[in-house]
Amino acid sequence: MLRTRIYRFAILLSVILINAGCDQLSKAIVRDNIPAYDRQHFADGHLMLTKVENAGAFLSMGDQLPEAAKNILLLGLPLFLLLGSVWLLIKPHGLSRVGMISLCCVIGGGLGNLIDRFLYGSVTDFLFLQFGLLKTGIFNLADVSITAGAICIVGDQIWRTYKQG
Repeated sequence: MLRTRIYRFAILLSVILINAGCDQLSKAIVRDNIPAYDRQHFADGHLMLTKVENAGAFLSMGDQLPEAAKNILLLGLPLFLLLGSVWLLIKPHGLSRVGMISLCCVIGGGLGNLIDRFLYGSVTDFLFLQFGLLKTGIFNLADVSITAGAICIVGDQIWRTYKQG
């Protein structure tokens, strides 16, 4: 039983650290090698690499807030949510294995962005996708982890509800 709990903890911690680590590594490469606002296009223009420091949240929302409000909304609240998510992993409330791994992706991505905010006062974003009229904002690998994890959690809950009903 203890061995199983240790393995489970090691796997979940590994998923969190791999997500946060890949995010931080990619941002370090971008910070060191791409000038601010430089644009490099790939895949017939569908993928663009650039470097933008985002002092706000999603699509720079909140970057004009007073410093105290920014600290509460962009540091305090995410930290509180990450700690709550870690608590869900420690005391699972009906999360499946897929749900737990997905939550680890959300935590790892959130941790990656939170590290940026603590160390640099902003989050480094560098990826942009465009397919015809469909465009993304500029984002990073932490955002990919958070989004993919959230989608998988919702999908897993829908699937589990469908199987039970």
